[in-house]
Amino acid sequence: MYDLLIKNGLVVDGTGASRRHADVAIAGGKIVEIGKVTESATQVIDAADLVVAPGFVDPHTHYDAQICWDQPLSSASWHGVTTVVMGNCGVGIAPCKPEVRDIAAWDLVNVEGIPFEALAKGITWDWVTFPEYMNAAQRRGLGINLAFLAPLTPFRHFVMGEESMDRAATSAETAQIQALLREAMVAGAFGWTTTTILQHVGYKGRPLACRQSSREELTAYAHVLRDMGKGVIETTLTKSAGILADDEYALLDLLLTESGRPVTWLAVVDCEHRPEGAQDSLRKAEPLIKRGGIPQVNCLPMSNEFNLHNPFLFGSHPSWKPAFNQTVEEQMRVYSDPSFRQAFREELANPRIFAGNWNLVEVRDVHNPALKSLEGKTVVEIARERGKDPLDTFFDIAVEDQLHTEYVIALFNVHEERVAKLITDPRGMIGLSDGGAHVDMHDNAGYCTYLLGTWVRDKQIMSLERAIQRVTAEPAAFFGIQDRGVLAVGKAADIVIFDFNTIGPKVSPIRHQEWRRDLPAGGRRLVWPADRGVQYTIVNGAVLYAQQRHTGALPGQVLRS
Repeated sequence: MYDLLIKNGLVVDGTGASRRHADVAIAGGKIVEIGKVTESATQVIDAADLVVAPGFVDPHTHYDAQICWDQPLSSASWHGVTTVVMGNCGVGIAPCKPEVRDIAAWDLVNVEGIPFEALAKGITWDWVTFPEYMNAAQRRGLGINLAFLAPLTPFRHFVMGEESMDRAATSAETAQIQALLREAMVAGAFGWTTTTILQHVGYKGRPLACRQSSREELTAYAHVLRDMGKGVIETTLTKSAGILADDEYALLDLLLTESGRPVTWLAVVDCEHRPEGAQDSLRKAEPLIKRGGIPQVNCLPMSNEFNLHNPFLFGSHPSWKPAFNQTVEEQMRVYSDPSFRQAFREELANPRIFAGNWNLVEVRDVHNPALKSLEGKTVVEIARERGKDPLDTFFDIAVEDQLHTEYVIALFNVHEERVAKLITDPRGMIGLSDGGAHVDMHDNAGYCTYLLGTWVRDKQIMSLERAIQRVTAEPAAFFGIQDRGVLAVGKAADIVIFDFNTIGPKVSPIRHQEWRRDLPAGGRRLVWPADRGVQYTIVNGAVLYAQQRHTGALPGQVLRS
């Protein structure tokens, strides 16, 4: 007798092969038969009129802290994701010495938008080393599977202390960091990560420690993977709003050459003020792509909700540094200062992420009743009504509202025809959900269900088989997660069962998201609610969700490379 039998489903196995009607039998957490199954099972799911596919594999998440307090791991698990790759962009909380935990937490406040109070109450800190961090995750219990990448910032800080935010490592320090990375890889990490982008600032508005790594350091760390013959490198680049710069190209070349391993980078996106930028970057990167350098692309319109108490979006602008990690009163003083505004105005002449198009910035929500009439209007519309400059209007509104104003900004992937070209291009890997990060700005954890509902069913830009392959087998193969991502006999039974007719949100992702106060200490975050089309999510052979309800099972595993 089998443990679980899924009957009458439309099986799309993740390989790109044509769909077929079949039963799927599971025992001991593994798939043991696909076809016409006659033997009985302890539990039977009738999947008639439903698609049976591999569980989705999310290649870019930041659930590093959230795994301490959210065992099912929302919002990813609500959307059929059964494996997440975490520890991206060089930011994380392990390894960490007890006396500097606050510094590690402040990195997450600035980069991921999680309130410090939530981190202080929610992080369990039942580890010092990276292997201990991985073991603690398994010990607490998991809803879905975790594949850990080793983020370079806490490794550098562990060896160098606060000086890691100011300078390159010495040869002796580099050797110590190398040894720690090797220890993490031996424990089962899938590689290591870093970042170069300017808005990645941490403690006291200083650069994340990994940004100070010299080329000599990075070469040494790449050699860890080369010598072990396994692992990948992830890095965040594109300081010029999606355009791959010459020095970034050189960095990717270095990492590929010295590691001999695959490298993925963020990101290739459609940019409003550079309509050919994404395709130009892909053409430029073609020699790197042929050697295993894979950029990540996003299938979502990338809008962010934000307020000026957390200035992350503008962290790449030097003029904004005085606004980080300050009280609201001090931030309001900065934003009201004419010299600050003028400095920012001058910096917008050379766009980074935001190019100064205030038509793309809308007032979503205000706290001050006197400003309620502004909701739903763009900054340009309000500036016109007030007879003022849009930049000044942007800051004036926030100050008048004690920085409570929530803005929405359309940053990337606004033009559908260009996005369609990006996500059907086999040179990129679909991902970049950033799940667990920027919780005060967006939640893109439902990108897989959006891909299937909007791009496949409604717009028909690719087949269902190809889309499922893009979000299952492809990311699993890139990271070397060998027993996930396809439905085949002997593979782990990570499965999502969904209704193709109803999967995906009815409205745009940013409008579909909602605020919830479900962080520790009553902190709030934006979430993408559970997708109505996802009927069952199965992890390692156990039903995790049935009709969007958690069964109470915690079948997830810490995966080891």
